[in-house]
Amino acid sequence: MGITCRRWALPAAPLALTLLAATGCTSSPDAPGKPAAAPSGSGAASAVARVCATPAAGPATAPAGAVTVDPDVVGDLAEKTKDNPPGTTFWLRPGTHRLDPERYAQVMPKRGDRYLGAPGAVLDGGKKNAYAFSGTAPDVTIRYLTVQRFVAPTDEGVVNHDMADGWVIEHATIQDNDGAGLMAGARQQVRANCLRDNGQYGMNAYKTGNTIRDLVVEGNEVVGNNTGDWERRKPGCGCTGGIKFWAVDGAEVRGNWVHGNRGAGLWADTDNNDFRIEDNLVEENDGAALIYEISYNAVIRNNTIRRNNWVEGRASATRGDDFPFATVYLSEAGGEPRVAARTDKIDIYRNLLENNWNGITLWENADRFCNSPANTSSGDCTLLVKDKDQCVKPAIDKAPLYADCRWKTQRVDIHDNRFVLDKSVVKCTEKCDRMAVLANYGTYPDWSPYKGKRVAEAITFEQHNRWHDNAYRGPWQFVVRDPSQVLDRWQWQGPPYRQDAGSTFATKRAGG
Repeated sequence: MGITCRRWALPAAPLALTLLAATGCTSSPDAPGKPAAAPSGSGAASAVARVCATPAAGPATAPAGAVTVDPDVVGDLAEKTKDNPPGTTFWLRPGTHRLDPERYAQVMPKRGDRYLGAPGAVLDGGKKNAYAFSGTAPDVTIRYLTVQRFVAPTDEGVVNHDMADGWVIEHATIQDNDGAGLMAGARQQVRANCLRDNGQYGMNAYKTGNTIRDLVVEGNEVVGNNTGDWERRKPGCGCTGGIKFWAVDGAEVRGNWVHGNRGAGLWADTDNNDFRIEDNLVEENDGAALIYEISYNAVIRNNTIRRNNWVEGRASATRGDDFPFATVYLSEAGGEPRVAARTDKIDIYRNLLENNWNGITLWENADRFCNSPANTSSGDCTLLVKDKDQCVKPAIDKAPLYADCRWKTQRVDIHDNRFVLDKSVVKCTEKCDRMAVLANYGTYPDWSPYKGKRVAEAITFEQHNRWHDNAYRGPWQFVVRDPSQVLDRWQWQGPPYRQDAGSTFATKRAGG
């Protein structure tokens, strides 16, 4: 499932809680506005609702009509679930609950079942059970429960393992599991949870058949995930981070604190569409704060994004890679009016980006398109082409397939943001100070219609990618066409690029 976000070398093969106080911004309709005052020092972090440190307590007594689950009886939760009708409420008494001690023992909810944890209720997999809650029953609710120490395989999850629709997971702590803490289905609501220290992802929002719609991720703390360091174990897998989204159509990602994850904080990868990412605090992730890759149509606003990409950015620079790997990274992703959404562009505004390794990079791999061996999402095509087998010569050489067989970084509007960089804070001297819009020189495969500079010229001049009315503080540089072309602000604002009209620049070093 995972894919490499970008490489110059050819691949070998194919509600409850908000962070408005933390971000220093105010939520509003889609009309743009000026960036709010920046948060200072640790004041913003201290304003965050710390879900993991102070989880909400569940009901201390069983609700009327609920079935009580006894922690002293091994397997009691699974057995009582099996023995009761759909729509039953289960109340887990305080204490550590366990399933039968065999790998595939698991809870199989029925439609509409509700699981409520009392204060101190824990479901512990004991490093023996693979899955906690599984099955395809819709509209299941899990609240106030700690789920820990399950051993799901790579790319699989512990809670909602089978990606059922309509689940609500609230005020839960899902921690110290292998694989992903939870999977996702359509209409899933994930609110006010602690997703902590899981082996691969806090959540893997992937569903077989690509049918996730209307996903809500709100008010969660997502911290310390990818303890298995999967990118080191499987280089280029693209299979790590805080939350991964795959082919999700319609998502609200708001008011979350995403921090300290190994790899990217938030990563939307392959044919996602119609995302609203707002009012989040995303900080101190080893990789990018946000990757939006071969996907469509998003609003990214009112977020505070700081001290991200120090580990991966520094490692890239140390090995001599001059690619501007950024903290907000759009890879073959853009606005597309023909794909239904609440916006027809990628609108990035009213965000604060402070002391990250690089800023925003808009990238397009000229060799990555439907049926190309360089497309690491090898079985997928754009949302504009229903049958990827159409994307072959000679049809791909002309309209409409010439345009529609390639994911394009287009219609990206970056405005009214504040970009702050103090190199003494980041502890860097070079390659940490760049905004970029670029592509590679197309070479592959031999039947590609996108060879040469044509994609680099298109992303830079023809695809309506625009920076304007931003506020810069610090020694920013700007990369265009390819990594060798690095501009100062006057060249960036002047012809032929004419970017950042109406923006202000201050080169003083001090942050904030």
